[in-house]
Parts: sequence; structure tokens; C-alpha cells
Amino acid sequence: MKKFFVSLFFFTVILSQHRLLAQGCVAIRSTGGFCAAGDHQHVDTAAQWQFSINNRYYISNRDYIGSAYQKIRQTLGNVVINHAYTMDMTIYRILNPRWTLMLDLPITANARSQTYLENGVYNRYSTHAFGEGDIRFAVYRWLLDPVRMPKGNIQVGLGIKLPTGNDNVQDYFKTSDSTKTYGPVDQSIQLGDGGTGITLEINTFYNFSRKVGLYGNFYYLSNPTDENGVSNAHGATPSAASIANGSNIMSCPDQYMARAGVNLQFDRLYASAGVRDDCLPVHDLIGSSDGFRRPGYVISAEPGLTYVFSKVSIYTFCPIALVRNRTQSVPDKTTTELTGVYTHGDAAFANYVVNIGANIRF
Repeated sequence: MKKFFVSLFFFTVILSQHRLLAQGCVAIRSTGGFCAAGDHQHVDTAAQWQFSINNRYYISNRDYIGSAYQKIRQTLGNVVINHAYTMDMTIYRILNPRWTLMLDLPITANARSQTYLENGVYNRYSTHAFGEGDIRFAVYRWLLDPVRMPKGNIQVGLGIKLPTGNDNVQDYFKTSDSTKTYGPVDQSIQLGDGGTGITLEINTFYNFSRKVGLYGNFYYLSNPTDENGVSNAHGATPSAASIANGSNIMSCPDQYMARAGVNLQFDRLYASAGVRDDCLPVHDLIGSSDGFRRPGYVISAEPGLTYVFSKVSIYTFCPIALVRNRTQSVPDKTTTELTGVYTHGDAAFANYVVNIGANIRF
């Protein structure tokens, strides 16, 4: 059994190296905290309610095409800067040692600073989005009996994501000092993606001792909906080029995340070190992949600290970006085929993401 869990851990690490999540202009939604069900070195087996609150924040201001950093955007002063904050409020109902129900409600506040060019000078303005995001409901089951196998286990979760978040938040876009348009804000700061999605999670852990353990998490959101019908022209008339390549309407993309690492316990304090991979893929698992999206991924080092009280756990995790890559989208590929000129869009990424939160057991 020990060899099985060690093999599963390394399988999770391999998954996390396979093009997994970006943040910034790449529109990765919150995963409802950080999929930490496998971080703890024990499983709560008594029927009970739990409440978690996770606060996620980042600033994206480094522009990339592929994995190449576009320093010229910083020099010119026209880089796009996203400020993104999401508070996930999650209720868990542990039914018995194996089964758990979960309901997650995200509240999001995003701002996007961008520029317009007038008289040779780039001038900044901001658009905003605030409100409820996409609600998610999931059912989880530990595959092994936690009472008989306290040292390690595998949890599988299946859920549904509902399009409760507004995917058509609108604001004013300045085109000059005296003119502006009113239209949907950028996809990266919209509150929802407009699709009904299916989520799959795998959480696992194995404890070598009370002091040392491994953890692994995998999360995939499948959005079978192709496009959400929202214009990508920011209130203006879509260009002929965007209509030709299909980027005039926003896409409903899939996303996925994998993380794996080591936990060290010092009495009530847990310190963890791991790798995290977050991705918005070019192609969806189910259905077509048309419309505008900025696919890409970030591979991060993820240190974390968790302090456990009798009924409350508090934590902080901070993924620090090591690799950023804005991959070529379907519209990019279509334009390349239509014009014969290689096309590859850009995206702004964050240097790091801050997650701070707490879990309360009732």
C-alpha cells in the first residue's frame, strides 16, 4: 500500500508538469480555494459541518507572447494591469467517514488598467467588475476506509458549476480624452464564463510519519458550452479580422490545476513545499473551442503554512511563478492559416498569487 501511494504522488507530479494554470489576462477562475482536502494529515470521519473562507489576490503586469517576456510593453508604458480578488465561501457537510457534500460561492472584485494612445502618449484608465461568481456544488468520496487506512487515502470529487456569475459585466472604455464606448469588460475580469460546467477533483495524501507527509491535488473544469454570446469588441464594432478568425465572441473555456508537494508538521504548525501548475487549455475536453480566449499556463513553486487549533485552521499559500506561457489560441491559428503570417497573441501574468484563509469545524 505504501508503494501505491508513493506511485500516486509521483503520478500527480507528472500531471502537474503537463501544461497546467495561468493568472492575469488568462481568465482562470478561482477553484474554490486551493483544493486542500488532501493537505491535512488526517481525515475528519465524524458527521459535521465545516465552513471555509479563502481570499485570493494577485496583480498581473508582466506581458508574454509564448514564454517570451515582452519588456517593450513596460518600456512603452502600455502594459495591461489586472488587480483580481476573489473570496470563496465554502460549506462542507461530512455525511460519514467516506462521503462529503460541498457548496462554493465566490465573490469577486476585479479591476483592469489599460491605455489609449493620443498625441503619441499612452493614457491610463480602468474598467471594473464586482459581484457573485459561478456557484459550484460537488460530492466527494474517499476511496479507502479512513478509519482503517489513516495514513493515506484518495478522494474523488464530481461537481457541477452553474453560470450564476455575470458574464456580460459592462463598463466604459476610453478611446481618447473626449470619447468612450460602453461594452462588456475584458474576459479576464468577467465574473463568470457563461457556461454550465462539470468538475472532477482528485485529492490524495500519504503520511510517512506524524512529521512528514505527501499531498497531491488535481482539478479539472470541463465547459461543454462553446461560446457565451458576449461580444469581445468592448462596445465597438467587431473588426472584420476578428469575425474571420472567430474571436469576436467570448469562449467558454475549460481550465485545470494540479499541485503536489511535501508537508512537514511542527506540533500545530504545518509547513508545505510544492509545485503548482495552472492552465487554461487551447482546446476543450468536450465540445468545440471557438471564440476568444487567452490560453496559457503557469508553473509555480508553492510554499505554504497552516496552523491548526482545536476547531479552526488558518493558512496562507503563495504560488510563485517559475514558468509563464501564453499559448497560441484557435483564432491565432485561424489567422495564421488565412493570412500566411504567424500570429500569436499576448497576455499579462502575475509574479505570484496570495491565498489566505481559514477552515472552521462545527
